[in-house]
Amino acid sequence: MGWFWADPTPRPRAAPVAPHAIPQPSDAAPPPGCPMHTTETTSSTPFPPLADPSNSTPSSCPVKSPNHPLRSKPTTTSEPANASTLSKLNPLNYMPNLSNTRESSSPQNISLPLSRETSSIPRSDAASNWEYPSPQQMYNAMLRKGYTDTPAEHVEAMVAVHNFLNEGAWAEIEEWEALFSRGLGPAFGVCVRGEQGVNLERAKREFLARRREALGLNPIDGETIPIPPKLIRFQGRPKEPTPKARILSLLGTVFPAHFSQEPPFDRHDWYVARKLADGSEREVRYVIDYYGGGVEDETGQPVFYLDIRPALDSPTAVAERAMRWGGDVWWRASGGAAREAFARARERERDGS
Repeated sequence: MGWFWADPTPRPRAAPVAPHAIPQPSDAAPPPGCPMHTTETTSSTPFPPLADPSNSTPSSCPVKSPNHPLRSKPTTTSEPANASTLSKLNPLNYMPNLSNTRESSSPQNISLPLSRETSSIPRSDAASNWEYPSPQQMYNAMLRKGYTDTPAEHVEAMVAVHNFLNEGAWAEIEEWEALFSRGLGPAFGVCVRGEQGVNLERAKREFLARRREALGLNPIDGETIPIPPKLIRFQGRPKEPTPKARILSLLGTVFPAHFSQEPPFDRHDWYVARKLADGSEREVRYVIDYYGGGVEDETGQPVFYLDIRPALDSPTAVAERAMRWGGDVWWRASGGAAREAFARARERERDGS
């Protein structure tokens, strides 16, 4: 999962062309009146005297001089010998650039598609969305990581699952951002009613967006409907389990009937550009743990669980996690749904009387 989005294929650069044809060597004699080829040294000339011939190089065509402006200097594409490992990685995903061609030494026995699917995740550095890797790029990445026993015919299905999981991860991040991008105060009024309040707030936003769109207005007004976030960059860290994942694995060892001992099979860190109420932006890091949930009995399809939350990089992130999860626990433990139902019944009785 750490190799998911790749860079677009770079466009080939056109070879430099001289503004005019470069003269070729010839045995033809120059015109007798040409002052550049005269051998007389006694005539007056406006040019300064020549340097000592014993200390100068033999004369030649100026176009062949390495310092002449019409001579293109050779370009080198090799990296410096002392280049660090990080300098060779893509700064947007901390991964090497993935090739979208079939390598000559590739063990694959079928041709894989080269087309890439565009995601629903907007980029922060361009007016476009991120692109998922093609099946060929994913297969090349797996070979790079040492997974040489992966059947090539299964890669397309793996790409589909990979894209589906990341779309779901982004939808959950948008939920967090819709709650907290306007500040902790408005978010508290929603989170105090638990996940029921979060669901009601989502339904309200969707209704208002559809209503504004039907009226020919921008469905996003920045007030009742917050501006959606954008993804800045991401990083796969499968070998660095999060503290929460470590704690859950430990609890699974102590209480195997209530917690699973299976660690997440992958971890991602996503860096998101949050649009605040005052128009400014702030970078927020999200941590994603990917868990495998076995196989569904009825359909035989694999089941996955994603644990998505803001990283504890700031006191604001601590408050956000405490408000959302603590609010849901309090709402259910205190019987919030039953209290609301009782209040509605009392109100109907009062209106009926």
